[in-house]
Amino acid sequence: MSATATKAAPEIRKADGEPVRRGGIKALLANPLRVKFLLLAVVAAVLAPVAATVWGSGSWPTALSVDLSGPLNSFNDWVIDNRETHPLFLYFLLHLSNAATSSVDAVYQVLQAMGWIGVTLGAVLVAWRAGGMGRTGLRVAVTALGAFALCGLLGMWEPAILTLALMIVAVAVSAVVGLLLGLAAGLSDRFNRMLRPVLDTMQVLPAFAYLLPFVLIFGTGTPAALFSTVIYAAPPMARLTALGLRGAAPTVLEASASLGASPLQRLWTARLPLARKEMLLGLNQTIMMALSMVVIAALVGAGGLGQEVYEALSTVDVGKALAAGVPIVLLAIWLDRTTAAAGEQLDAPAHSTGPGFLRGLRGWVAVLAGTVAAVVAGKLSGVTKIWPEAWTVDISSSVNTFNESVISNLHDGLPLIGGTEVWAGHFTDWLLNPLREGLQTMPWWLVLLLVGAFALLVGTWRTALTAVLAMSAVGVMGVWPKSLDTLSQVLAGLVLTLVLGFAIGILAARVGWVERMLRPLLDAMQTMPQFVYLIPVVALFAVGRSAAIVAAVVYALPAVVRITTQGLRQVDPAAMEAARSLGAGGIQQLRQVQLPLARPALLLAVNQGVVLVLAVVIVGGLVGGGALGYDVVFGLSRGDLGVGLVAGAAIVCLGLMLDRVTQPTAATRKDS
Repeated sequence: MSATATKAAPEIRKADGEPVRRGGIKALLANPLRVKFLLLAVVAAVLAPVAATVWGSGSWPTALSVDLSGPLNSFNDWVIDNRETHPLFLYFLLHLSNAATSSVDAVYQVLQAMGWIGVTLGAVLVAWRAGGMGRTGLRVAVTALGAFALCGLLGMWEPAILTLALMIVAVAVSAVVGLLLGLAAGLSDRFNRMLRPVLDTMQVLPAFAYLLPFVLIFGTGTPAALFSTVIYAAPPMARLTALGLRGAAPTVLEASASLGASPLQRLWTARLPLARKEMLLGLNQTIMMALSMVVIAALVGAGGLGQEVYEALSTVDVGKALAAGVPIVLLAIWLDRTTAAAGEQLDAPAHSTGPGFLRGLRGWVAVLAGTVAAVVAGKLSGVTKIWPEAWTVDISSSVNTFNESVISNLHDGLPLIGGTEVWAGHFTDWLLNPLREGLQTMPWWLVLLLVGAFALLVGTWRTALTAVLAMSAVGVMGVWPKSLDTLSQVLAGLVLTLVLGFAIGILAARVGWVERMLRPLLDAMQTMPQFVYLIPVVALFAVGRSAAIVAAVVYALPAVVRITTQGLRQVDPAAMEAARSLGAGGIQQLRQVQLPLARPALLLAVNQGVVLVLAVVIVGGLVGGGALGYDVVFGLSRGDLGVGLVAGAAIVCLGLMLDRVTQPTAATRKDS
C-alpha cells in the first residue's frame, strides 16, 4: 500500500461521527476532572475498607469528641464573676458597653422628643430629598408616609421607634467600620488579600452565630444587640467600597496623577467620586442586614419590633405576630427605596433633581428646617409625642379569626388535594425523615469522604481539606447527630429552592412579562427580615420542621430566581443567534447554549441558596425546627451558653462546609 493511501485511510469514528481520541492514559490525565475522579476512586478503594475495619459503621466515636460545654460554662461563670473587678472589663469593655447604651438611649430620646409628627415628616422629607425631589422623590416620600402611618395605626409606634433608634446607631457604626476597612482593602493589595477570607467567612455565618460571643461578654441587652449587628452588617459596606475603589477607571487616575495630584488628592478627587455608586449600594445592603439583625437581636433583650414578633411566635399568636411583622416590612421597604433612589440620582441629569435652589447641600438644609418646624408646630399645638391611642386599629383579633376559619381550612384539608397539614406530613415522612435517618446511620467516615469528594470536584485540594476539617469539627464538638439533622433540613430546603428557583428563573428570562410581574414581588420578599417569614408558615403549617423549611425556601427563592434570570439574560447574543441560524428550537437553545454558558451564574445561585436556606433553618428553631437551631435559642433564652455556643460553632462549621462544597474556585471554573 502506498504512503498516500496510508495517509488517506479513514479514521475511526464514534456513532455520532466524532473522531475517537487516541492517547490512552495521556489523554485521560489531560482532563483535570477525570484526574480528580480517578484519584477519588483510588482513595475510596484504599480508605473505605480500612475505615470500615477500624471504626465500623457507627456514628461519630465518643473517643474523638471533646466536651466543650463544661469549659465554656466555666468561662461564662468567670466572666460573670469578674465583670465588676477585672481591668479588661472595667477599663475597656465597660466603656464600650456604656457608650453603646448611651448612644442608643440618646437617639431614642431625640426621636421621642420629636414626637410622631416630627419623626414622620422628617422621614418623608429625607425620602423626598434622597429621591431627587421629583417624581421619584414623591413616590419614595409617599412610601415613607405610608410606612410610619401604618406603624402608628397598628399600635406599634413605640416598638418601631426603639427599633429605629437601634438601627440608626448600628448603621452609622457599621458604615464607618465598613468604609475604613473598604478604603484599606481598596488601596492595599496585601490588606485586601488578608480581609477577603475574613469577609467570606462572615458572610456564610448565620445571624444567630453573631449573638453568642457578645452575649457571653456583654450579657443580654443593648450592647450585645448593637455590637452583633455592627459585625453582621459591616461586611457589605467594606466589600463594595473596596470594589468601587479598585474598579476606578485607570485613565482617570493617570490623568489625575499627571496633573501632580498626591495619593490623598487622587483618593479624594478621583477614586471616591468614581466609587459613589458602589458605596451607596454597600450602604443599602448594610441597612437591610442591620434591620434583619436588629429584629433577631430581640432574643438577647434588644426589645422593639423583634421582641413583639418573638413573643407572639412563642405563643403562636398569628395576629399579634402579623401586627408587629408588617411594620418591620414597611421600615425595610422605606429604607430600601430611599437608599436605592439616592443611588439612582447619582447618574440623573441636573434638571431632574428638583428645583435649582434646593440642589446640593441646600436641599438637606431645607429638610432639616422642615423637620424642626414640624417638631415646633407639634409642641405648640399640644399634640402628644406618642401616636394617639384613638388612632390605632387592633388587627390581631381579626387576623386570628381569619386564621381560625380560612387558614384553618387550608391547614386541615381540602377535598381531593388535602391541606397544608397533610402536605407537611407527607413532606416529613417521605423526604425529611428518610434523609435524616440516612445521614445519621451513614458511617461518619463515609460522610467525611463524601464531603471531601464533592468539595474536590468543585474546587481544589485546599477547598476539600477545609470542608473536611469543618465537618470534622462538628463531630469533635459532640453534636454530630444534631448537625446531621440540621444538614438534612438544609438539603431538603435547598432541593425545593433550586427546583422552584431555576424553573421560575428560566421562565422569567424567556418571557418578559413574567419578569416584570415578578420584580415587585421579589423586591418585597428580599427586603423582609428572616423573622417575618415564620409568621405565615406557622399559620399554615403549624410548628415543626416543615414550617421552618417552607420559610427557608420562601426566603432564599428571590435570590436564586434573580441570579438565574440575570445569568440566562447575559448569555452572549452571538451564541444565541448562531444557534437560531442552525435551526435550534427554544428548548434546544436553552439546553445546549443558555444553560451551559450561564453555568457560573447557576453555581452562584446554588451557593447563595445554601447560605440563605441555612440562615432561616436555624431561625426555624423558634417554630419547632429543632436540632442546632433549637440549641442556640435554648442557650440564648436560658443563659446556658455552653449549649448555645457549641451549637453556634457547629452552625458556623456547617455553613463553612456547605459554602466550600457549592462555591467553585476560579481555577475550577477556568478548567471547566
